[in-house]
Amino acid sequence: MTDCDRVSGAGGVKRRAGSADAEYVELHARSAFSFLRGSSLPEDLAHAAAAAGHGVFGLADVGGLYGIPRFHTVARRQGLRPLVGAEIDVEGGGRVALLCEDRGGYKNLCRLLTLGHAQGGKEACRVTPSQLADFRQGLVALSAGTPQHLVVLAAHLGTERLFAEVRRHLDPRQERENRRRIDAARARGMRVVAGSGIRHAAPAGKPLFDALTCIRLKTTLDEAGRRLSRNAERHVRPPREIAARFRDLPEAVRLTREIADRCAYTLDDLGYELPEPQFLHAESLDGELWHRTMHGAHRRYGGPGSARWPRAIAQLERELALIARLGLAGYFLIVHDIVLFCGSENVLVQGRGSAANSAVCYALGITAVDPVGMSLLFERFLSEERTDSTGHKAWPDIDLDLPSGDQREKVIQHVYQRYGSAGAAMTANMITYRARSASREIGKVLGLPQEELDRISKLLPQFEFTTDYDSLQHRAREAGLAVGDRRVGLYLQLCQQIAGLPRHLGQHSGGMVIARGRLDEIVPLEPASMPGRVVVQWDKDDCADLGIIKIDLLGLGMMAVLEQAIPLVRAHEGVQLDLAQLPPDDPGVYRLLKAADTIGVFQVESRAQMATLPRMRPDHFYDIVVEVAIIRPGPIVGQMVNPYLERRAGREEPSVPHPSLWPVLQRTLGVPLFQEQLMRIAMTAANFTGGEADELR
Repeated sequence: MTDCDRVSGAGGVKRRAGSADAEYVELHARSAFSFLRGSSLPEDLAHAAAAAGHGVFGLADVGGLYGIPRFHTVARRQGLRPLVGAEIDVEGGGRVALLCEDRGGYKNLCRLLTLGHAQGGKEACRVTPSQLADFRQGLVALSAGTPQHLVVLAAHLGTERLFAEVRRHLDPRQERENRRRIDAARARGMRVVAGSGIRHAAPAGKPLFDALTCIRLKTTLDEAGRRLSRNAERHVRPPREIAARFRDLPEAVRLTREIADRCAYTLDDLGYELPEPQFLHAESLDGELWHRTMHGAHRRYGGPGSARWPRAIAQLERELALIARLGLAGYFLIVHDIVLFCGSENVLVQGRGSAANSAVCYALGITAVDPVGMSLLFERFLSEERTDSTGHKAWPDIDLDLPSGDQREKVIQHVYQRYGSAGAAMTANMITYRARSASREIGKVLGLPQEELDRISKLLPQFEFTTDYDSLQHRAREAGLAVGDRRVGLYLQLCQQIAGLPRHLGQHSGGMVIARGRLDEIVPLEPASMPGRVVVQWDKDDCADLGIIKIDLLGLGMMAVLEQAIPLVRAHEGVQLDLAQLPPDDPGVYRLLKAADTIGVFQVESRAQMATLPRMRPDHFYDIVVEVAIIRPGPIVGQMVNPYLERRAGREEPSVPHPSLWPVLQRTLGVPLFQEQLMRIAMTAANFTGGEADELR
């Protein structure tokens, strides 16, 4: 029997190394979401862990749960059980890794991180030992700190929750620190646990990790010295290999399994619930939505005596039935409550996007386009088959346009007041390294001349890092860099590796999340740069994947212009305008459009629009709809613009691949321009349901 075999069994039960029941468990690793303290994305760590034979693997980033949602999703797909945790700074106690035993522990961790950022700001997350003690229930603490740190932590956490962590990276200096930590722990009755201190998925991630360290410390590789890792040992390894390094401490290895078994919490038990809307007419959510919708339908469609009523009521009943089956009534009511507030405060509000396909949204006054009269496809907005990237039911997406400036801020602050400062927050926008920022930061780390960095920066794209190594090399050569030089080669390599990694947490332009009870028990919150706002640590995609409701309150300059123009028209012309009832056939409007006299007119003021309008020569409202639609990436990339304009001008005969598609494509002269048309093609040609066609889209 080898030493590895001796430490890969516990309690007389032999565990097969490299499998889910292997003895050693990696309790916590850092990802790039530790912001300059890790160099691999969470999903890369999950892939590496699965490939190395781990069955359980933990992620604990510094100061937050930023990478936990995507780690959870990928780990599950890889057959890993993810452990949830974070590292936090404790005054006098150093940095501590906290792992969640249960949902109560997760709530406490979220509140502790929220508290830490409220005190430390965006750049730090720091709590006092007594605050840590207040939220200790359901948490396990791991410390690789000094003996003095262990004394402070033990006094507030006790030895049942606190464990001294030792790591082995073939570094004699580290081994001396380990010995002091072990002696201090044993003197206080504290158990010692093995760890790896992972900072990157593979050994090849070490140069980038060093570069990130230099960026954080504002120094260069030449000047960093001992502040860098001595070797590339801080990567994911097979459990048996790590256990072999602790063959003199078998109990420290067994303890990793014991702690992992204690920490059973996963994001599957997030516990998120929608807040309760205001009940005005009924006692149930579905009943309340039915009453509000029917009240609005009488105003929009004229009631049972109207010729439009039979089609409208049939569509409304179909939509309400689906909303009830999916349990989404509360979501529509919450959005409607915001719209009602806007009306009471004379704030112009308008729903946008696929919500216009919903007759319920139209009846509630969320949108101003009649989807029944326009024959829009409801499944483009919501269907029973629609799921998110994790396979769960997806929320519908209702975006509200508001006047930019103070009026929009009034609505945002109303949401905070309505649901409480701990019940609502802005969604995050993860700011990542782009081409130019990457080239500048890496160039500074390597000590490249500033004038060379300025030249190459001007040659790189401003936003998306779309260049591959060869084209980046070409740009570097154009900037005068000696691409054959070893340092320049490293520069090019690191620029590629850092591109797309998180740089810092930003704020989404208008996305808000709200929850029943305390949102800071669902996700940690941080102060936003704008006073009076807080931001969650997850972006909109993370929130959507975990079933957290998001409402977009978007500021639009043109809405502010309209809000000011409407009272001016009333004062000077004596006309009371209703944006939902504007005449669609005003000849003067079409004369201006045909002349491309549209500077300052939202949606048709771009150069591309102004160049197309004289060719398009719109005569009817639907022509404007098409005009806006064709100057978008889909029709442009699909080469649909010129065929449509040629057919409209009579220089090409309209045609369709099959006669059955003519009703679908007739209004656009046989050229598919809208996603709804593609869905109807699938429904017509392949007998798809509306939901199946939406999934295909």
